[in-house]
Amino acid sequence: MISFSVPLLGFAAYSGTGKTTLLCKIIPLLREKGIRVGIVKHAHHSFDIDHPKKDSCKLRDSGAEKMVITSSKRTAIVIEHPNDEEPTLADALKYIHTKNLDLILVEGFKKAPIPKIELHRKALDRPYLYPNDDNIIAIATDHQLQSNKHLHKLNLNNPEEITDFIKARI
Repeated sequence: MISFSVPLLGFAAYSGTGKTTLLCKIIPLLREKGIRVGIVKHAHHSFDIDHPKKDSCKLRDSGAEKMVITSSKRTAIVIEHPNDEEPTLADALKYIHTKNLDLILVEGFKKAPIPKIELHRKALDRPYLYPNDDNIIAIATDHQLQSNKHLHKLNLNNPEEITDFIKARI
């Protein structure tokens, strides 16, 4: 289990299940309850936050391996991985400043050793993750689930129920 100064809770599911959509509904509900949330998201592809012709992109393209872009509104850290080495969750957590955070939600990193909620949609016809992952503490589905494990069962289409579970958990 990864030990961290702020509680971690993962959301694990196959692509297309609706992890980001659900998190976008849960985050405001957590904020209403006074819970300050940080996010670590895993992407399975290359992504960019820079735009061509912007100074930050020009600087990175010139060979900078690490760059911090900051303003009065936000700060972004860009770190190049020249060997295409996949960072772990522990690697990503090194860059999270926990001051003023009560909880970090983790999207993706399915195999990370942290407590997780599995999301499962019957229509996608994908296998369940929980039988092979003892770190899954709850499963949010859009259908009835019969399982032998002592998992909390949540309604995937009820963000308030999931939010209440998270609040009780932290």
